[in-house]
Amino acid sequence: MHTIANTLQQNQDALIRIATNETHLSADRLQTEFNRTLFQWRSYADHCLSGYWLNACIDCPTAQGKDIRKTMIPLGPVAVFGASNFPFAYSTAGGDSASALAAGCTVIIKGHPAHPLTSSACADFIRQAIREQGIAEDIFIHLHGESFEVGEALVKHPNVKSVAFTGSLEGGRQLFNWAAARPTPIPVFAEMGSLNPIFILPEIQDSSIEHLASNVYDSILSSMGQFCTKPGLIIGIDSPTFTSFTSALSKLFSKSSASPLLHVGILNNYNKNLKKVVSSKLVNTLASSQLPIPDNSGIPLLASISAEAFIHAPELQQEVFGPFSLVILCKNNDEMKNIAEALGGQLTATLIGTNEEIKENEELYQLLSSIAGRVIINGIPTGVDVCLSMQHGGPYPASTDSRFTAVGGDAIKRFVRPVCFQNVPDDLLPAALKNENPLGIYRMINNQLTKDPIHTT
Repeated sequence: MHTIANTLQQNQDALIRIATNETHLSADRLQTEFNRTLFQWRSYADHCLSGYWLNACIDCPTAQGKDIRKTMIPLGPVAVFGASNFPFAYSTAGGDSASALAAGCTVIIKGHPAHPLTSSACADFIRQAIREQGIAEDIFIHLHGESFEVGEALVKHPNVKSVAFTGSLEGGRQLFNWAAARPTPIPVFAEMGSLNPIFILPEIQDSSIEHLASNVYDSILSSMGQFCTKPGLIIGIDSPTFTSFTSALSKLFSKSSASPLLHVGILNNYNKNLKKVVSSKLVNTLASSQLPIPDNSGIPLLASISAEAFIHAPELQQEVFGPFSLVILCKNNDEMKNIAEALGGQLTATLIGTNEEIKENEELYQLLSSIAGRVIINGIPTGVDVCLSMQHGGPYPASTDSRFTAVGGDAIKRFVRPVCFQNVPDDLLPAALKNENPLGIYRMINNQLTKDPIHTT
């Protein structure tokens, strides 16, 4: 994995040039994403070496005199579906591929048709690095295919043992249904987007309104709203202070410049979903970009709706992927809680307020913890750090399995399963469980975390 990262880095100029020509992303934006991609490979490699993800546990002997040991083993070949909005970090050379290899699984990656040349180039360099290590390069297989039949064939192939996907709710749910309908069902780890609500408590200081509006605006319009953690909902109590905030945010939207969305599929879906929202009699448009809109661009737009109307309009509770956000006007704190209860699973949920306010609204805070994989206090949801504490996933429909993350070292755990070994001779045990601990990993031995070998008689 370190060799793969090094090989990608040595060829970064060529890769970024290909991606710049193939997508509507700038070279600077792609460079930032490419750096993250390298970090993912290296951090997942280091996390793999630590052995933490193996959960090696040894009870020797138990109270009944048995030698019982448990560790994780790879599930088997993983079908990975590349995402369109991150041609490096969530696509062919992305975190799903890296964490599946770290788990010891073969990867079959279906490159996204929005950037086929970038995908192919990344796959070629990955396979080159694998060959240099003297490993069979077919542990990483790359293929193309725009039709649904290709995805269906992958998911239903008897040798495929799990699926990783980042994309739309419609696409992820279809993969999940195919996997569940197999004679032998397999797990699907699909991250399918989110509304990422921001709840703003009433006591906003007048001096901080402009700053808060600027931060929220930057979070919504970052990469033209094409992040899965883009704030799609902004919830507050209808008051002069919140009106000042929405007015400041509206001014920013009015002055915003548009740029092309990643590909025509995203643009078409954005326009379709946006029209569905703003054409509703329940919704008021607060602001939209007043600057010329280039070809292939989605118009940045901010709208509002009452809490009561939103709760009774499930058709308006769907993600609009792009530079759009919906303000929800509540009458009181109870309506804010009603909104939280009405929402489905989310990748993130944000609460903004003073320390005292947040303490006084503990029930709202607990509600957000129950619906989201990541709860943020006085921050913005865009920006997913690659670290062990990160949780990038959430209850359905944010993901198909809220127990797992698609980012950070724990992402490896998606592609392994536990096996218990009872009274198995040392020479037949997996390396992580052997008495001498040849991997040098951390292990739990009789409830004590250690790297020490086991001394048995």
